[in-house]
Amino acid sequence: MEISDLIIFQSVAKQGSVSGAARQLNYVQSNVTARIKQLEKELHTSLFYRHSRGMTLTPEGKRLLEYSDKIIFTMKEMQSAFQDPDHPAGNVEIGTVETVFRLPQILSVYYHRYPMVDLSLVTGVTEELVQDVINHRLDGAFVTGPVIHPQIVQHEAFEEKLVLVTHKSATSPLDELTNKPLLVFGSGCGYRSKLEQWLQLEGITPVKKIEFGTLETILGSVAAGLGITLVPESAAATFRELGKVSAYSVPEEIGQIRTVFIRSAESFLTNSIQKFIEVIEATSKEQLSPIG
Repeated sequence: MEISDLIIFQSVAKQGSVSGAARQLNYVQSNVTARIKQLEKELHTSLFYRHSRGMTLTPEGKRLLEYSDKIIFTMKEMQSAFQDPDHPAGNVEIGTVETVFRLPQILSVYYHRYPMVDLSLVTGVTEELVQDVINHRLDGAFVTGPVIHPQIVQHEAFEEKLVLVTHKSATSPLDELTNKPLLVFGSGCGYRSKLEQWLQLEGITPVKKIEFGTLETILGSVAAGLGITLVPESAAATFRELGKVSAYSVPEEIGQIRTVFIRSAESFLTNSIQKFIEVIEATSKEQLSPIG
């Protein structure tokens, strides 16, 4: 068994198909199929259920995925440990919630300062991203804080104001809360939790909750009159400036949200991640030098 076998296995597991893994890794499908079959032969077990919709992990496959995540993460740590501290290189996988408004600035500055690092980004909700960091599937993530967990180290990033976003014709926030569906991210989202907390304080039972996968779709649906949402003020700024939505302040105990950057407490702090944290800290203090 080679590390490359585990990388192929990991890709098939996450993509849900041989064809998806082949595209991601730039391999031919027959090679991916052969390597998976060889891995199953070596381990004397089936790792995937094969069906018309693709491939899903068997219980033994899920067990191997946990081991492979740790092994590949440790390999990356070992490589990073021997890097020039001022010139990090390699792959860094970062997770983020949808509404980190300074993220493009952070990524741009980091890329220009450390061009030998290959950054990749995935989005999700806070609870999922925390688990991905704990299980070493991500090198770090921006999530709604605070995160209190013995396996997590958190670094302060930003504090923002939350606003209730409604259709532009709305006149009463409480009427909107009472009569309109809530447009939210999936369970585990910090903004959704805040909105549900507010409703509970007001003694309001929501008409309906509709889950979405992207911020743009949520705000577009609010603009179309489908429902209401609670997001950071910066996230709704463009739609508000265009006159497509209205935004209302919310009670102080609900209205503040912290975004933190988290990493695994059990992992070696690589040069790549240390430099990333430094860029975050500079951004939060608005001390970044202009690019160019």
